[in-house]
Amino acid sequence: MARRERTHQVGRVDRDYVEATSPALHPALAAIEEAAEPDGIPILDRESGRVLAALAANRRRILEIGTAIGFSTLWMALAQPAGGTIVTIDPDRSRTDRARSWWRQAGVPDEQITVVTARALEAFERREPALDGPFDLVFIDAIKTEYPAYAAAVIPRLSPGALIVADNVLWSGRVADMEQLDPTEDTLALRQFNGGMLSDPRFVASILPVGDGLLVATYRA
Repeated sequence: MARRERTHQVGRVDRDYVEATSPALHPALAAIEEAAEPDGIPILDRESGRVLAALAANRRRILEIGTAIGFSTLWMALAQPAGGTIVTIDPDRSRTDRARSWWRQAGVPDEQITVVTARALEAFERREPALDGPFDLVFIDAIKTEYPAYAAAVIPRLSPGALIVADNVLWSGRVADMEQLDPTEDTLALRQFNGGMLSDPRFVASILPVGDGLLVATYRA
């Protein structure tokens, strides 16, 4: 029997190669990265941003749950086809106003991105018209304990073949660490979300070990 070759584990050298061979980061994205760090604002990992952009490239109607200062929004907006639109939800107007300035800096027209200023679950409950859908891609990056509820809210709003993408699903190793004696509510909710999406027959789903973990699920309906 032939000896099985040992699987290569992707490391820093591989990631540096990917970054070096990828297109240069747009100046507006770089500006958001620079602004986020001193203010302690959590944003998408750059590696995950590149994956998200690739997934958004043919998606005309996108819903984002969790805008922050618009980093992930801009990755998607720059990748979208002409005429594409994004609806993004966040309760913090001060952050989304900053985001809008960077979107404009990147040349994204105001009409491409609609901001719903509200907590996501409240916006869904009150049937905000902008959230009617159907959406071709939903990106989730907000309150971790609410991930399962977000999924339940968006599934009726998906178009056939739509994607659900969620960030932080590995939660810096905490989700995979079954030895934790006292897992947090965030960890338990993320485990519930991951398990639900991966076992749901309506989806074909997987978790990509990039950044802090990206779940990608394709809607079969």
